[in-house]
Amino acid sequence: MSTSPPVVRPAAVAGAFYPASAEGLRAHIDGLLDAARPPASPAKAYVVPHAGTVYSGPIAATAYAALRRARPRPTRVVLLGPSHRVGFTGLALPGGEAFDTPLGRVPLDPLAEPLLAGLPQVRVLPRAHAQEHALEVQLPFLQRSLGPFTLVPLVVGDASAEAVAEVLERLWGGDETVVLVSSDLSHFHPLAEARALDAHTVARIVSLDAGGLDGDEACGFRPIEGLVEVARHKGLVARALDVRTSGDTAGPRDSVVGYASIAFEVRS
Repeated sequence: MSTSPPVVRPAAVAGAFYPASAEGLRAHIDGLLDAARPPASPAKAYVVPHAGTVYSGPIAATAYAALRRARPRPTRVVLLGPSHRVGFTGLALPGGEAFDTPLGRVPLDPLAEPLLAGLPQVRVLPRAHAQEHALEVQLPFLQRSLGPFTLVPLVVGDASAEAVAEVLERLWGGDETVVLVSSDLSHFHPLAEARALDAHTVARIVSLDAGGLDGDEACGFRPIEGLVEVARHKGLVARALDVRTSGDTAGPRDSVVGYASIAFEVRS
């Protein structure tokens, strides 16, 4: 009896947002992780940036280097990010069984769809994932930071904070689950202006007062607002781990993109 091959989303931005070869990508990500200065303990959830890894990778690595220290390490990743290419309402699952990167195959959590069944804001929409980079650029970091894990990838379209929070509540899990929101901050301002804008945005997120953010402040403002709502409900504490711009890493300083790694920790 024959079996059907798994439905897999292939890597869409390898060679553009990060190195395309397995050897080159492994060395690149490991170098970023080794150079990072993470906090001593991991968190339940993070906001992480999603530009090309030469630009935002050092900032993202601060969060992932912290996650790499977790014992035991999470075995399930709930990953949300904004839609850059496809307009739709709600949140989109990809369908299928796995995502591929040059480092190998990441299996999707088969329980995600049943857990989210009945939520009207959630749909299976493969085209929302097909070319989306916001989630994909996180996968090599996860592959080099964690052991084996399953993935729940959700692209967020036009959705309220309450709609995102309801999804996160169902997927929250325990210590086996880490939640990631992929977002960059301000876009294409001079360096000093971007730093001021991003400092204000990060301060609002860290104070768990993210309502009213918009796409000029953070392209992933919708999933950020949902995460902040859940964090507030669960009594988490947020703190900025690393806030920089493309002008601080690998780009010109007259027009920069802002990045932050922000941790959401269980109150001690």
